Parts: sequence; structure tokens; C-alpha cells
Amino acid sequence: MCIGIPMQVIEPGECFALCRGRGGEFMLDMRLIGFQPKGAWALAFADVARESLDDDRAAAINSALDALESVLAGDTSPAAIDAFFPDLADREPELPDFLKSG
Repeated sequence: MCIGIPMQVIEPGECFALCRGRGGEFMLDMRLIGFQPKGAWALAFADVARESLDDDRAAAINSALDALESVLAGDTSPAAIDAFFPDLADREPELPDFLKSG
């Protein structure tokens, strides 16, 4: 499995851009999503940008990755997990429409 990592453009370019994210700075191949200005967010898989992100979506993905790191470090308390997913903590889960029976 490949996990997408949000990366923020710090030096834009036509085909490649220097980006910063979890783990440091990387040159991302931007050809699938096109030129992105400085400060823009991209979702990267194996050094290739595959989707542009807004600030809120990048923050939500980073929060989910923080939760994964926390669980892998052994913190599985419900309060800790809920802190990473505040939009899900106080509501019942819902099936997407396409999975609901007609």
C-alpha cells in the first residue's frame, strides 16, 4: 500500500517543484497536476504529485497521519484517537450513498 503525503510547494517549477512535508524536502514530479504556485498543497505518492489540495484537506490528511503514528507508538486510547478526528468524534458514522441499499 502507498500512503499519500501532503506536501507544500516551496519552489515551484513547470515539471518539478521543491516541496516540504513530513520527513523533509523533496522534489516532486508535478506533471500529473500541472504547475502549482508557492504555498500550494499537493498529495504526493512516491515523489509524484497526484492531486492538488486545499489547506483544510491537507490539514485533515496530516491529522490522520498523526493518528496513525500515535497508534503505532502504542497510544490507542479513545480520547487520543478522537483528538485527531474531531469531525468524526461526536457523531454516528454514516454509509456513503452508494453503499446504502435502495
